[in-house]
Amino acid sequence: MRDTRESRLLLVLLIAIAFALITVDIRGGEESPVDGARQAAATVFGPVENGVSAAVDPVGNAIGAVRDSGDRHDRIAALEHENAALKTKLGSDDRNTSKVRQLDSMLKTAGAGQYGIKAAQVIAIGAAQGFSWTITIDAGANDGLKRDMTVLNGEGLVGRVTTVGPNTATVLLANDPDFTVGTRMEKTDELGFATGQGSRPLSVQFLNGKADVKKGDRLVTFGSSKDKPFVPGVPVGEVVRVDPSGGDLTRTVFVRPYVGFTKLDVVGIVVQAPREDPRDMVLPAQSKKPEKPKPTPTVTVTVQPNGDLVDGSGKVVGNVNEKPDASASPGASPDASGDTGTAAGDTANEQE
Repeated sequence: MRDTRESRLLLVLLIAIAFALITVDIRGGEESPVDGARQAAATVFGPVENGVSAAVDPVGNAIGAVRDSGDRHDRIAALEHENAALKTKLGSDDRNTSKVRQLDSMLKTAGAGQYGIKAAQVIAIGAAQGFSWTITIDAGANDGLKRDMTVLNGEGLVGRVTTVGPNTATVLLANDPDFTVGTRMEKTDELGFATGQGSRPLSVQFLNGKADVKKGDRLVTFGSSKDKPFVPGVPVGEVVRVDPSGGDLTRTVFVRPYVGFTKLDVVGIVVQAPREDPRDMVLPAQSKKPEKPKPTPTVTVTVQPNGDLVDGSGKVVGNVNEKPDASASPGASPDASGDTGTAAGDTANEQE
């Protein structure tokens, strides 16, 4: 339509008529005079609106699906994150349970020996190219640690502190070839020196070449002057093999350490030594070995053709054809031969 004066007047007229109809419709309420016209328009244009709606709905649904897909992706990502967090928490709970168990065991060891300890966690191990067995712990000078302090855990001797930083420290493990500690054997008090051999058992040389040492004997630390680097009474290990002295002044004994050096986690540094040597108090109680069953004696009896029962020594112990005589008794009178009767004699033989 061209923009002319007549078209503008027509537009103004239509607008005025529309406003007039709206006003009449509002004032009429439910009895509006234009209600019939509205229903007729709905009858005519309803099918057209439905058709247009059916044609437009797929496009609208697609747009909504695209919009909602972002929300679903965010929800999936949130659920995956929550699942990962739950798995991490479950793993950390198992690890915390293990730490609590290790701490409890270590506190029992420290309590038995009256050691004042500072707990720490292993955060690193020594470099493999260094050919040394060391660990790094998350405690240092700020925690009261000093060089040459004894390190233990719930199982026994771990090592000694060699280097101390502000917040970390290095521990030389007891199985390192450069590690040597004085030992004392349980009960007999035989003294020796244990040296690390890496993944193999500790090598212990006793001062007494004729010391009575056998498999299963247990050793603890002897202690050092002023309790550095070692406090006394810390469990070291158990004898697994004894080599003959071969004429040497000392004899070599191989000891399996109580501590598993490849699975260290929580350790304790002895910051206060015990007032008295705990001796063997820190060693765990040994379980009693079950007694061997006593053999039951057996007697072999053979039957002779005449019915006599003969034991292994050839002695007659009875006869299968004889019946016990009720009249026979220890007080029966002897017969002419001076015997008390065959029944009493058989009874005596059966008792033997």
